Amino acid sequence: MSDLSSTAEEILRLTRPLILAGGYDGFSYADISNVVGIRKASIHHHFPTKAQLVRVLVKQYRQEALDGLQKMDQAIVDPAEKLRAYTGYWQTCITSGSEPFCVCALLASQMPALPEEVAAEVKAHFRALAVWLATVLRDGLEQGSLHMAHEPEVEAEVFVATVHGAMLSSRAHGNAAIFEMIVRPLVERFVR
Repeated sequence: MSDLSSTAEEILRLTRPLILAGGYDGFSYADISNVVGIRKASIHHHFPTKAQLVRVLVKQYRQEALDGLQKMDQAIVDPAEKLRAYTGYWQTCITSGSEPFCVCALLASQMPALPEEVAAEVKAHFRALAVWLATVLRDGLEQGSLHMAHEPEVEAEVFVATVHGAMLSSRAHGNAAIFEMIVRPLVERFVR
């Protein structure tokens, strides 16, 4: 569990949609203050700088993702089904609007402008995701249930880039169906 106060957790929870709407530079402490209903000084008490706030938010987001992947590993044995479940999770989020974009993907698009401590957390998220995917792909290759043209580590990076690119295309078109159109063949190309 988190050792953050309930107010700090509320600040993080309400900052997440602000980041998804406008990125790192698309919100201020005044915006958070309006949404949370507390003074800017109170936000600074919990998070002295914007970089610190976003770093903690991304670290928390990364841990949520790792926890979700671990639960998926425990619930699903078949590697192809894990890939479908992962893309299905994002399909549901994008379609429902509950999480229309990966926070880290959005921030990665702004990497040159991010403070180093935020950029480091974003990089860590993508490293962890690629490691998980490479493990899933390697398991499928060893079981003979998945087939691939390249090493699992390379295929994992292609998978990550394609899924996050599909999010971007879906957002650009304003059409959640674009995401599924891109990722369905991505998963199926591993299954013969």
